[in-house]
Order: sequence, then C-alpha cells, then structure tokens
Amino acid sequence: MVNEIKNSQQFEQEVLNSANPVFVDFWAEWCGPYRAVSPVVEELSNEYDGKVDFVKVNVDENGELAQKYNVFSIPTLAIFKNGEVISQKVGSSTKESFQTMIDSSLS
Repeated sequence: MVNEIKNSQQFEQEVLNSANPVFVDFWAEWCGPYRAVSPVVEELSNEYDGKVDFVKVNVDENGELAQKYNVFSIPTLAIFKNGEVISQKVGSSTKESFQTMIDSSLS
C-alpha cells in the first residue's frame, strides 16, 4: 500500500524517521506520466511489503517538501534511507528500473 503524505510533520515521521528504506513518489494530479507510474508503484509496494515503505507526496499540496528535495519535474521518485536521499529518478521508467533502485537500498 502507498500511503499519502499530507504535511511536513507526517513526512518527517513516515519517511525521515522510518527504520525501513522509503520509496517516495513526488507527483501531481495533472501529471500524465504519473498515471503510468502509479500502478507500477502500487505493484512494487505489495512486492516489497515489510521491507520498504511506500509513500506519495502531492507537490501541489506540499510545495515546501518539493522545494526542499529539489523536485523540479514530476514524477520524481526517490529512496530515502536513514533520513537521506540515496537514489532518485525523474520521469517515467520501467518496473525493473525501480526494482534495481529498491534492491540497492536493501543492501
């Protein structure tokens, strides 16, 4: 399941303070490529359940988070580990590409 982040406090709690790596999907409702990525992110959240947490951040509602993490284009997909961005991709990509990102965060 992909949890939607509503504010900076929730982001800090669920992403920065998480014991697990966190896959963060920075998105917006109007973004076409997001519609292609979203089902893949949902699939991955089920496959990595218990190992990696999955969240999405609407950049229109959370502009301060987008700015803080230099999100200039969406979708931007990032993996946070121990409160730091360790991997990031901008734009649509393949499921395999995202799996490689996730797998590297688990080692």
